Amino acid sequence: MTQSFLSALLGAERPVIMEVKSRDAHGADLLRGRLPGDVAAAYQQAGAPCVSVVTGRWFGGSAAMLHEVTARVDVPVLLKDFVTRRDQITAAARAGVSAVLLTAALLPRESLHDLARQCQAHGLTPFVEITDAEEAIGLPNPRDCVVAVNNKDITARERDAGDLDRSRALLPAVRAAGTLCPVSASAVNSPATAAGLLAEGYRGLLIGTSLLRAPSVEAWLAEFDTHRAASTEKTGRVVVPLTVEAPPVLPHPVPVPGTAAGGTVPPATPAGEAEGVPA
Repeated sequence: MTQSFLSALLGAERPVIMEVKSRDAHGADLLRGRLPGDVAAAYQQAGAPCVSVVTGRWFGGSAAMLHEVTARVDVPVLLKDFVTRRDQITAAARAGVSAVLLTAALLPRESLHDLARQCQAHGLTPFVEITDAEEAIGLPNPRDCVVAVNNKDITARERDAGDLDRSRALLPAVRAAGTLCPVSASAVNSPATAAGLLAEGYRGLLIGTSLLRAPSVEAWLAEFDTHRAASTEKTGRVVVPLTVEAPPVLPHPVPVPGTAAGGTVPPATPAGEAEGVPA
């Protein structure tokens, strides 16, 4: 059985979630003739503790990409799409993922928490993406959630350059929310930047475009390791991998109060953008 997403990330010596996506926010091809499954397999070979797959249409994704990746890797897989309904989470669990992206900026608070509980009922890690401190407040069972700061502007379809100061500013709020695993996501565009964010206190990073554009994933990671070692020597701060008990996978997910099984959460997603989630 695949290790839980949260425990794999927290237990990793190199806590980088390596992402597979077809194109960037401006439409530029990132796969360059490579198959998604081959990219994911190369990530695993390079030591990725977890892999992310972007199935959202903004980035040229599809459900087929998800199935191809889960068939090729043994590490936990994160589904990245605009998830707004409980049946999408059920379908994702059946597709073999270990974590599901929940975008706080696109969901009412009650709906966000409802979907997080639904993930947990399926034994999945809610990967809650925030852009301000209030979005992290009151998450259900926060120790079983990843809380990720998105350094880009979702309202601009992430076509901006990104703001890493957001990660720096929000880290105290993310920690206060109760998660064991604060993550900085998007706009982490170099090995030096990645190492710096871990030195500042993040327990994980989500990196896609920078790795996909790199001539060699292994060389990118080697440079990252060099910068990280230098940061450790300079600051004396060593991040110790954690071992956490995986949440149980329930044979029949517990219904969340107030929502019928397979029910719809009030949508806040651009129409049609969640079609990459397997049905």
